[in-house]
Parts: sequence; structure tokens; C-alpha cells
Amino acid sequence: MTIVDIGIPKRLVEFTVDGQTVRVPEGSTILDACTAAGKDIPTLCYGDTLEPANACRVCMVEVEGSRTLVPSCSRKAEPGMVVHTDSERTRTSRKVVLELLASATDLSTTPGVVEWMASTGADPDRFGPDAATVAQPALVDNELYVRDYGKCILCYKCVDACGEQWQNSFAISVAGRGFHARISTEFSNPLPDSACVYCGNCVEVCPTGALSFKREYDKREDGTWDESRQKQTTTVCTFCGVGCNLTLHVQDNEIVKVTSPHDSSVTHGNLCIKGRFGWQHVQNR
Repeated sequence: MTIVDIGIPKRLVEFTVDGQTVRVPEGSTILDACTAAGKDIPTLCYGDTLEPANACRVCMVEVEGSRTLVPSCSRKAEPGMVVHTDSERTRTSRKVVLELLASATDLSTTPGVVEWMASTGADPDRFGPDAATVAQPALVDNELYVRDYGKCILCYKCVDACGEQWQNSFAISVAGRGFHARISTEFSNPLPDSACVYCGNCVEVCPTGALSFKREYDKREDGTWDESRQKQTTTVCTFCGVGCNLTLHVQDNEIVKVTSPHDSSVTHGNLCIKGRFGWQHVQNR
């Protein structure tokens, strides 16, 4: 029996995950415990800088005594809880959810999804060629980032990052109902005419590539995007005195995008327009 501790908390919650005893700080989620115990729980809507959205339903696990499966990203750990992450119910649920998502949206740029579908045996094609999709042309209306809503799974992470959890610009929200629900600006205005301040924090949290840097989008379109050839260098932004950390992604001696470490005590992964997009002068030749 293995015991996994996270940090040195004042109070610990002890419960069982797949037969393994786990102790975590009070207030931790099941996903926190599973991650600490080395369990790989797939998730799309979860973000380590945002509150759980409970939208994608990929991270569902089985808790003994619970009538339904529960989302591990938001369900708090409780003493004595018995959790199963790889039971028949969880495997079936994960398989069907991935099939539904992949049949309706383009997940080709979603990290990890190919492996998850292979491990669960998910087959989106079983719904047939007439399955409804959200396929649509990408919106390229500015030189900083692209909105490709054919890849959007409505995880709400961009809405949360733009709204009260981080930027408080409220430039984007969910419009429509049911299968016609979509991420939109106010009155569906072009992005340059919206309240967007181009911080790019929505791009940072997007799990599927529905929001991507314009340079990344262009390179993917012409087939030259290659993460295996990219180097990452973390530095400090020089535009002001805040001291935001920048991670420069460089391919072929060219900066192709800028992110920020999520564990940075200054930025927590967030940047402003200058830090996120103001790097062209570095490589102007």
C-alpha cells in the first residue's frame, strides 16, 4: 500500500484510488490526488490557472456509493472515499465522450487526444459520414491570433480567462443554445471591433487549437510547424517593470509564439498584448 503526500498541510484527507491509499490536503480534488499518485486522467476543460468548468466530461471517475460518475477535476476528495479511474464504467464513458467530441469537432491539434482515443478504442467514424459537425472556416481578422471554431469543444476556458477569472474584459461569451451554442463576441462583431485587448490569455488556455497564434496558424497551414524542432527559452519581459516571465518558442531561429509559465508567481501564465505579441522587433531583419 502506497501513501502519496502533497506538501506539508495541516490537515490531510485519506482515501483510496484504484486500491492505492492516497493522502492529500483538505480541499484537493480527486484529479489532484490522481496526478500525485501517477494516474493519467485525460481532461480537456481543466486548466491549472482556472477554476474547473466541468464541461468536457473526459475526466469522469467512479466513486463507490455514487449513483453517477463524477468529474475528477472538481469533485473534492473526502475521507474514506473509494475511487476507480479505470473501471468498465469509466472506460465506456471516456470512449463515448471522445467519440462524440471527435465526430463533431476537429481535434487534430489537440494534444494527447490520439493516445486517449487509441487507449479507449474510441471510433468517431461509427456515427457515419452524416454526423453533424461544427466545421466552419477559420476567422482571420487580425494579425495576432486566429479563431478556428471548427475545433472548439465549448470548454469555456477562453470565456473564463477573458472574464472574471483573469482579464475582466468580457470580450467573448457563449451565444446560442444546444448544438448551435458557440463562442462569440458581443453581437458577433469582428474581433477588432470588440472589447478584446489582445492579451492572448484565451489562446494560452485553449486546449484544442481553436484559438492559436497567427504565426502558428500560418505555419500549420503551409506544413512547416514542427514542435520537435522548437526550443523554449524563458526570460523576463522588458516592456515594463512588472517582471513578467516570457517563454519564447523558437523554430529555425525565429520566434513563433510566446507563452508564460503557469507556475510563475508574477504572471500565472497570463500576459498583456506587449508581452504576448510584441516580439517582432527582436527578429526584424
